[in-house]
Amino acid sequence: MRGGSVLRVGNASGFYGDRFAAVREMLTGGPLDVLTGDYLAELTMLILARDRLRDPSLGYARTFLRQMEECLGLARDRGVRVVVNAGGLNPARLAERLRELAQRLGVPTAVAHVEGDDLLARREELGLPEHLLAANAYLGGFGVAACLAEGADVVVTGRVTDAALVAGPAIAHFGWGPDELDALAGAVLAGHVLECGAQATGGNYAFFGEHDVDRPGFPLAELHADGSSVVTKHPGTGGAVTIGTVTAQLLYETGGAHYLGPDVTARLDSVRLTEEGPDRVRIDGVRGEAPPPTLKVGLNRLGGHRNEVVFVLTGLDIEAKAALVQRQLAAALPPEVRPAELRWTLARTDHPDADTEEAASALLRLTARDRDPAKVGRELGKAAVELGLAGYPGFHLTAPPGPGAPYGVFTAAYLDAKLVEHTAVLPDGRRITVPPAAGTGHVAAVTGHVASVDAELPEPLPPGPTRRAPLGLVLGARSGDKGGDANLGVWARTEDAWRWLAHTLTVDRLRALLPETADLPVTRHLLPNLKAVNFTLTGLLGEGVAAQHRFDPQAKALGEWLRSRHLDIPEALL
Repeated sequence: MRGGSVLRVGNASGFYGDRFAAVREMLTGGPLDVLTGDYLAELTMLILARDRLRDPSLGYARTFLRQMEECLGLARDRGVRVVVNAGGLNPARLAERLRELAQRLGVPTAVAHVEGDDLLARREELGLPEHLLAANAYLGGFGVAACLAEGADVVVTGRVTDAALVAGPAIAHFGWGPDELDALAGAVLAGHVLECGAQATGGNYAFFGEHDVDRPGFPLAELHADGSSVVTKHPGTGGAVTIGTVTAQLLYETGGAHYLGPDVTARLDSVRLTEEGPDRVRIDGVRGEAPPPTLKVGLNRLGGHRNEVVFVLTGLDIEAKAALVQRQLAAALPPEVRPAELRWTLARTDHPDADTEEAASALLRLTARDRDPAKVGRELGKAAVELGLAGYPGFHLTAPPGPGAPYGVFTAAYLDAKLVEHTAVLPDGRRITVPPAAGTGHVAAVTGHVASVDAELPEPLPPGPTRRAPLGLVLGARSGDKGGDANLGVWARTEDAWRWLAHTLTVDRLRALLPETADLPVTRHLLPNLKAVNFTLTGLLGEGVAAQHRFDPQAKALGEWLRSRHLDIPEALL
């Protein structure tokens, strides 16, 4: 695959369920060398594990097969190679299904796959916990590169890092070795920008009103031999690629200056962003360091069963009504049927003197969890329904209580990379063992985080008049989940706003603005090159997205909540 000076890599999926038509749009919208698709997330692995329990031949993202049925011939006609992690827990079976599809369509296609990430069968040997549904190591890009170097047209993987889908083709194209750390780091960060699809082109963007984002196109990157890249999109597609959209994605689900990966540790504090023209942002200056000697392993297990009952409270005395129903339900549940966890949340969605009943109503959500499904099922629903004529005035529920459902728990472990068998399975069936990187970098054996020394603070703004206003008038934010932790990146768009941000949005100030975080460990990292601060909020999401610990279980809107909070902001910035 080694070739020209520029490698054009596009993305057509940021999650399992993303825009189905994006594959065709990317293949027909302009020239590409490689098309990637990210189908996996922590929650997706649990979904695929449950699929595999029902049918051992499943465990992969079936949407991708349907996309290839429509577009495989188009990809081959245009000479575009396809690299996806849609293999999930069963990449070998997906590769087999793709070969069957190619034969049926009469489209000659060399299909390879990458395996070795699935550690479930080795649980005892590796000392992993019991009762797991899935255990998958995050592999790097060299297995993908080996497949492409041996002529694969389509490469499917299991759990590789999202960025490996872009780094792998770049490794194959430019012939990089594992010691070319700066180039690898640049490709990893380009991959990180592309991995969430339209988030790089204006989707989920704080300042969305400045661009046409009704239907943003999907992004692509023009990669160069030194690891630098230009992020752009096909001409005529919606959305925008700006320093802001790229900054937002670089901050998404990252932590401090060290972005750890199996191939390289990329230094986020070294990134330079330059606007080259409309919808063209250059990423360069990225420095790479040795990767850690460990690989992250995602562990999914069933945590128990959960149920939810939502009471509607209307009109006056909302707080008193909420207190009454909580007392009544507690009395109605004897100890032998009481769930292990009962969590109440009151959302004050009501407005005074409202002109519709819905606008006059608040929602009181009861979430119940227990290992025994019976305790969150019929007995809980019965107790709630029986309050109907004996409870607060206007009693009703948003829906009848259901039987409850199982929920999952995601945790991470860290294993010596030498214990994981990373294998490229070529189109002709040959198997190539991919050696682990010479992991001499930061050890992430316990948490996966590297404690960063805070960068030097910029000079503060001189004193001046201020006005009480929402933070979002001057700052952008993007947030997301990493297991039970939340990530919250906040950036400024001018040098003066950056100076104010760096001195104002401290950990203590964040805790005051977001009271839900008051008792949690919060870590702040400064990233001056991006004019940004990045926070890790440890434990905000409980046991992770599948456990549905809070109203916004993936912290997707945490940044927008912060932007809505009011502070005294210098008038010079407004």
